[in-house]
Amino acid sequence: MLMKAAQVPKAAHAQKPTVFVVDDNPAVRDAIRWLVEQVGLHVKTYTNANEFLAAYHPGTRGCLVLDIRMPGMSGIELQEKLAREGAHLPVIIVTGHGDVPITVRAMKAGAFEFLQKPFNDQTLLDAIQAALDKFGQVWEQEDRMSQTSRNLATLTPREREVLEQLRHGKLNKVIAGDLGLSVRTVEGHRAKIMEKMGARTLGQLIEMVVKTEPGG
Repeated sequence: MLMKAAQVPKAAHAQKPTVFVVDDNPAVRDAIRWLVEQVGLHVKTYTNANEFLAAYHPGTRGCLVLDIRMPGMSGIELQEKLAREGAHLPVIIVTGHGDVPITVRAMKAGAFEFLQKPFNDQTLLDAIQAALDKFGQVWEQEDRMSQTSRNLATLTPREREVLEQLRHGKLNKVIAGDLGLSVRTVEGHRAKIMEKMGARTLGQLIEMVVKTEPGG
């Protein structure tokens, strides 16, 4: 399988996602593990789809290097199952039995890349790095939303009332009248909300809140 000495790709994201290798061929698993570990990425290997699923949990971050033809659940069936569950886990299909129908099915299920064995080592590394880079943006957005939700949970009931008024574009004096507060008190709540939420501007604050809502 190893065809050329691989060049070290640029560093992976700070979160250190894992490269998951699912292949029933131990020689292939070991070769990919060695290759990926040489460039400083964390690797876990599995002999079949069920073994991977037993260890998998929602929110897992990394890249799945997946063989198509395996005993039991095939690689395509595993990929389609993960897609149905909404897993944000890029899949790189590697197979020695690739043909057009399989390629089309894999791509329809959202495969990031499709490589036929024997493949060039650098091509696989490049595909893994590209997948981690692209999905890293998705994971960063998820992290921001999670942090925003945690920040929202720290607001007092009164701060939540003020935030809801701000969200609807009301001025401080209008909010003060609606809630029976002084303008100065509203300004104080507003400043505290901005601090807790880590927002620099009112526009940024509203954008944070809207993105945590369904369909936001």
